[in-house]
Amino acid sequence: MQEVVDFILELDKLKGVTRKTRPLGLDRYENSAEHSWQLAMFATALAQYAATPIDVNKVIRMLLVHDVGEIDTGDTMVFVEGGWKERKDAELLAARRILGMLPDPLSAELLALWQEFELGETADARFAGAVDRAMPVLLNLNNNGQSWRENGISYKRVVKRIAGQIEAGCPALWSYLETRLRAAHEAGWFGIAAT
Repeated sequence: MQEVVDFILELDKLKGVTRKTRPLGLDRYENSAEHSWQLAMFATALAQYAATPIDVNKVIRMLLVHDVGEIDTGDTMVFVEGGWKERKDAELLAARRILGMLPDPLSAELLALWQEFELGETADARFAGAVDRAMPVLLNLNNNGQSWRENGISYKRVVKRIAGQIEAGCPALWSYLETRLRAAHEAGWFGIAAT
C-alpha cells in the first residue's frame, strides 16, 4: 500500500508542471495533470472516429501515463523544433523512476504503455498520439491562437508537426482541424513570422 500511496503523491507534482496553453476563459496556463485528464476524456468521446479499431481503455491508460516524465523534465511545447531525442531520453529515465515506484507487475505494465505511446506503432498508440497532438490545437483555435502568437509559432510549423500524426490516428479529426487551421491562418492567429 505504501508504494501505491507514494506513487500517487509523486504524481501530484504533475499539477505543478506548467504548459504553454491557457485553459479556455482563464488567465493562467494549464498544467500537465489537467491536460492528461482532458485527453482521456477526449479519447473516450472520439474513439468512434479512430482510423482503425482501438482498445479505448488501453488508450486512456496510455494518455494518463504519457506525460509522467514531465515531473522531472518539465513540459516541452509540441511545436518546438530540435532536441527531441535528448528530451525523450530524459523523459524515459523519469518515467522509469516514477513508474518504478509501483510494485511489479503494475510498474512494468505502465512503463510498457508509456513506451508504446512514444513509439507510436500500434493503432492504440497512433490514436492516443493524435488526441495528444490535437488538444493544444483545439485550445489555440478557441482562444485566438494564444500560445502560437505568444511563442512565435507559424502556421507551417504547426501543420508540419501535427498533420501526419493526427491523420494517421484519426483522419476525421485531421479533416476537421485542417479547415479550421487555414481559417486561423487567414485570421492572423499565428506567430509574427507566420507563413
